[in-house]
Amino acid sequence: MQRSTPYSLDVKRDMANNRVHASLPDPPSQSEEENQEEEKAFGRICAELESVDLPLGTTLRSIYDDQPNAHKRFMEKLDARIRNHDREIEKMCNFHHQGFVDAITELLKVRADAEKLMGQVTDTNRRLQDAGREVTTQTEEVIRCRIQQRNMTTTVEKLQLCIPVLEMYSKLKEQLESKRYYAALKTMEQLEKVYIPRVSQYRFCQIMAENLPRLREEIKEISMSDLKDFLESIRKHSDKVGETAMRQAQQHRTFHSAVAKQASMGHYTKPVYSLNGRTHTHNGLMMDDDMGEEEEADEEILTAHDLVDFSPVYRCLHIYTVLGDRETFENYYRKQRKKQARLVLQPQANMHETVEGYRRYFNQIVGFFVVEDHILHATRGLVTRAFTDELWNMALSKIIAVLRTHSSYCNDPDLVLELKNLIVIFADTLQDYGFLVNRLFDLLFEVRDQYNETLLKKWALVFREIFELDNYSPIPVETEEEYKVVVSRFPFHDAEVEKQDFPKKLPMSQSVPQIYTQVKEFIYASLKFSESLHRSSTEIDDMLRKSTNLLLTRTLSGCLQNLIKKPHIGLTELVQIIINTTHLEQACRYLEEFITNITNVSPETVHTTRLYGLSTFKDARHAAEGEIYTKLNQKIDEFIQLADYEWGMAESEGRASGYLMDLINFLRSTFQVFTHLPGKVAQTACMSACKHLSTSLMQMLLDTDLKQISMGAIQQFNLDVIQCELFASSEPVPGFQGDTLQLAFIDLRQLLDLFMVWDWSTYLADYGQPTSKYLRVNPATALALLEKVYRGMKDTSKKNNIFSQFRKNDRDKQKLIETVVRQLRSLVNGMSS
Repeated sequence: MQRSTPYSLDVKRDMANNRVHASLPDPPSQSEEENQEEEKAFGRICAELESVDLPLGTTLRSIYDDQPNAHKRFMEKLDARIRNHDREIEKMCNFHHQGFVDAITELLKVRADAEKLMGQVTDTNRRLQDAGREVTTQTEEVIRCRIQQRNMTTTVEKLQLCIPVLEMYSKLKEQLESKRYYAALKTMEQLEKVYIPRVSQYRFCQIMAENLPRLREEIKEISMSDLKDFLESIRKHSDKVGETAMRQAQQHRTFHSAVAKQASMGHYTKPVYSLNGRTHTHNGLMMDDDMGEEEEADEEILTAHDLVDFSPVYRCLHIYTVLGDRETFENYYRKQRKKQARLVLQPQANMHETVEGYRRYFNQIVGFFVVEDHILHATRGLVTRAFTDELWNMALSKIIAVLRTHSSYCNDPDLVLELKNLIVIFADTLQDYGFLVNRLFDLLFEVRDQYNETLLKKWALVFREIFELDNYSPIPVETEEEYKVVVSRFPFHDAEVEKQDFPKKLPMSQSVPQIYTQVKEFIYASLKFSESLHRSSTEIDDMLRKSTNLLLTRTLSGCLQNLIKKPHIGLTELVQIIINTTHLEQACRYLEEFITNITNVSPETVHTTRLYGLSTFKDARHAAEGEIYTKLNQKIDEFIQLADYEWGMAESEGRASGYLMDLINFLRSTFQVFTHLPGKVAQTACMSACKHLSTSLMQMLLDTDLKQISMGAIQQFNLDVIQCELFASSEPVPGFQGDTLQLAFIDLRQLLDLFMVWDWSTYLADYGQPTSKYLRVNPATALALLEKVYRGMKDTSKKNNIFSQFRKNDRDKQKLIETVVRQLRSLVNGMSS
């Protein structure tokens, strides 16, 4: 009988248990209607539980998340399924039981061999362990090395990810140190978007990421500081930028002007003139004082970009654009530039004193707008055309107001001309940059009026100096060369003078060719202002003629009028002035031709302004003639004041008074000079002098302070009047017909004849008749003189016979005088009534 082993006993016990379970009755079954759906669900759940590959979490959750009591029912079903499996196991065990027993029996047979084998295996294992301990040690070392190698590989990989980040950050630092802020911002952007996200788990990357916004703010502050430095710098450099731009514009304008003149005028050379100490030659080529500038222009052409470093603006604009704050930057820049524009437009108080003051003012403004134009085209949006136009319109209004004010203080035509040239260059420069400058050219017309005023003042001084230095005597010419020199300066043509032999005298004085030359100089000066104004020849011709008319009608006319009225100008000078004005009047047509040659505008043009020189010189001549009459009369009065009549003399001296003879001699010599006067000036002066002499003598007789006159005095007075009549009849000035000049003394002659002949009966009988012998004797005049004679007779009688009565003849004459006096008074009363 075989010995039972523990293993066989266990098998038997298991088999007994299986039989017990197999003998248990099956649990009661449910109906198919109740279990159909639950069977499907629980079958699926159990299948999932039995599956080794699927996770159990979701399956178990579905059991608990189902309907109430689902867990209980599931457990019941699970128990039932377990029991079914147990039954199947039991059946299978029963089916294989015999084979199992046989296998156990076989195993028992080999147990001894197994134990033997076990001992061998154990021994082999011991020996193997002893032999493999060294291998194990080496294997552990290999494993440790492999782990180190793997860690190193991982470290290298991580470092390879971090190194670009560190390199980029180092690059960022270098860019910041070298002030390459725009590149630094690009580097920051790469760090944030590309490199840091790869190694964001490391703390140093987090520190970098936190530091980048601070660096951006620092870059903004630094770039803004650079911009402020730039704005301050550009304010200082605007003068140089504007100077360069205006010089280039001037060179461009000078070149084109020279080409245009050369094409239109060839090599025609006009006389030279000087306004500012430099000599200018009017020809078709470039002027000497511009040649140096032309040569300088050939050396180097600079632009605003060459003179100013705009990189701070570009850099700051790019930085703010990258940072998304471009609008803030644009507003700040425009605000600051507006402030600078207002500062630039503020002139210095003494700007009007020198041309350099105006030049600096214009240079600064041009420099400002050249910079703005460069910014406009280089930055694409930092400033707009609307913004620059707004700035320009504001600046233009201020500039015009400033120039109006300061130009009004200027009294130097050279300075005004320089100002005009600066304004033209200023306008041309800004026009080249696209700014509207029409209002500046309109302003030039106002400046032109100011320029003309200063020219008129300057030429007034010139004319006065010419008149003061003139000797008011005909120009002596000794040789033909001297004659040609005078004729070249003044268009003088006189056939009689040309026929005379040298030496000879020209009728006008030295002031005539000088005045004529200065008028031409004035025209040149006016023309100089009209250059580069972009005006037509007709407009320039009109300007020249109007300014020349002002010179003639106002300045020259005023100087002539003042000259004529000066106390030291005598009759000889006045005569020469009349002769001079006559020749100047004749030269006016040559002045018109002169202007026509300059402007190439025909005088027959419809709207061509005519020169008013004819009326100017006529007015001056009339004023001189009137002054001659006045001074001649004043001279006569001076001689009359020398008269010293003894009104109570018994008899005349038998000859004319000395003062009167001196007066007549003076008149003779004076009227000899008058023979050079044109027209009837000499005749009028002579007639005026005789009339004034006659009137003065008449007033002397009728003076109210003179109370009595003797017949002897009447006789002496008659002798003086006879000398006057002889002078008149001697024809001191040719051209009088008959006794025309003697008629100036007719009133005196008839009055004196009346008293000398004592022909009162004829006077009273013929009074009022056209054929009266004493037609020119007024009753009131006769009465006044008769009363004085009557008083003189009474006084004489008293002296001759103080204690006796009047002699019979005297008494008869007294009665006759009393009768005539009554009749004359009745005539006077009749005239008054």
